[in-house]
Amino acid sequence: MFRGLFITGTDTGVGKTTVAAAVMLRYRHLKTLKYWKPIQTGIETDDDTETVRTLAGCNDTELHLSGIRLPGPVAPYLAAERSGTRIAIADVVRLAVDQSDNTRWVAEGAGGILVPINESESMLDLIAALRMPVLVVARSSLGTINHTLLTIEMLRHRKQQVAGVVMVGQENPANRIAIERFGAVTVVGEMPHFADLSPETLQRWTTSHFDTNGHLQPYFQ
Repeated sequence: MFRGLFITGTDTGVGKTTVAAAVMLRYRHLKTLKYWKPIQTGIETDDDTETVRTLAGCNDTELHLSGIRLPGPVAPYLAAERSGTRIAIADVVRLAVDQSDNTRWVAEGAGGILVPINESESMLDLIAALRMPVLVVARSSLGTINHTLLTIEMLRHRKQQVAGVVMVGQENPANRIAIERFGAVTVVGEMPHFADLSPETLQRWTTSHFDTNGHLQPYFQ
């Protein structure tokens, strides 16, 4: 089992990478945290590892650089097909097995949990293989209740532990209450769309608003 959290989202572009950087900022004082993006597509325009490096001020020891890197901002299975290759979860997991027992992981998925990795495996299968508790990143806006509850339900159907939810966007108390009530889960933060996203603004938000009760702390001890 990989100790730490796997960060997934209810869909693509919801804010997983920024939340991953916030987790690094919030809990790096406890153990050696290591950010890992197992699968990255669209690498010619997006590099989530470098974004986390910048936003969280990570040094080289806090980043695990081994992973699948493919061109094209599309689902992993399609990016692999277009590159004339195939992604297998067993191969992905082997990219991170030789690590210290003291390492705590902040792993970030690609897209949502049912995004296909190949013809028979999805991002959910990768989560199951890593055996990591999951932090779900969801939008705060209309439609989020359905999308978030569906994600939680599917994770639990596959016997995966849901550690909490982060909502991104304008604060919506009614949606937060509904997700906590009907999803039986804790919303550990409501992250705004930052007008000026920088290491400084993210640090200020993390210090004052992110997981203020330490709900996620046990995953990094």
